[in-house]
Amino acid sequence: MNIDKNLLIEHIKDAEQLLVMRKVIDKLERVVSNHSVEYTDFLDPYQRKLCHSFLNKFHEVCYFEEGGLESAERKSIVIYPAYLEKNSIELPIIALRIDGSFKFRELNHRDYLGALMSLGIKREKIGDILIHKEYGNIVVLQEIAPYIKYNLEMINKEPITITEINTSQLIEVEEEYIEKNIIVPSFRLDAFVSAICNLSRDKSSSLVRNGYVKVNWQTIDTISKEVCEGDLLSIRGFGRTKIIGNLGKTKKDRIKVIVKIIM
Repeated sequence: MNIDKNLLIEHIKDAEQLLVMRKVIDKLERVVSNHSVEYTDFLDPYQRKLCHSFLNKFHEVCYFEEGGLESAERKSIVIYPAYLEKNSIELPIIALRIDGSFKFRELNHRDYLGALMSLGIKREKIGDILIHKEYGNIVVLQEIAPYIKYNLEMINKEPITITEINTSQLIEVEEEYIEKNIIVPSFRLDAFVSAICNLSRDKSSSLVRNGYVKVNWQTIDTISKEVCEGDLLSIRGFGRTKIIGNLGKTKKDRIKVIVKIIM
C-alpha cells in the first residue's frame, strides 16, 4: 500500500519535525503492507502529538506508547496490525540500572547523556534518564542495550556497573525545582525569556528567533507568541522553566508571575 506522505503531514509547519514524521510514516506503511510490528525511536510529547494526527486515520492499525513509566517524557510508539493482541507484542525498550560510588560523586543528567552520546549513540535511541541518590536508570531501545552494556564503563570518570532490569522496577524521580517570582510587561514569549534568563529584550528575542526556545517541546521562533499558565519553556543554555501562575499586577501595571525553574 502506498501512503501519500505529503498529504498526511501537510498540516505540519515545523520543518525540524518533517523528517522525523516521514520516518514514522515509513513504519506505518510497513505495518499496513507487511502486517509487521514496528516501533519508533523515542519521541517527545510534541512529536507524539504530531504522530497521533495521522496514525488515527488508519483503522487497520493500532498503536501504543512505551517509555518505561506512565509519566515518562520520552516514549517510543509501537505500531501494529489491529487484529493482534497488544499483550502479545514484545516491548522495544529496556531499562538499565547504573551503579557506582555515587555517594562520593553526584552525577547529573548531563553526565549520563554525555557518556552515552560519546559512544556514538544518537539521542533518539535514549529515553528518560532517572537519577536516584545511590543509582541511576536509563531507558533505551532494546537494539542498543548490548552495545551500552559492553562499552559504557565510566560516567564522568566514575567506574560503573550496568544491570538489565524490568521496566516495572523503575521508580519515578521527584522533580527538583526552585520557585521564583518574576515580573513581565506581558505574556509574550520574549518577555518571559528575558525575565527568566535575566537578559535584555534584544538578546532574548535573538534566542527565540534563532530557534533556541521551545514551548511545550515545540520550537517557537515568534517573539510575540503568547504563553500561559502551565506552559513549559525550554531555553537552550538556560534549562527548563514552567509557568505556575499569575500573581496579579504591580503598581506600575506589570504582571507578577510565579515560575518553577527545574533543576
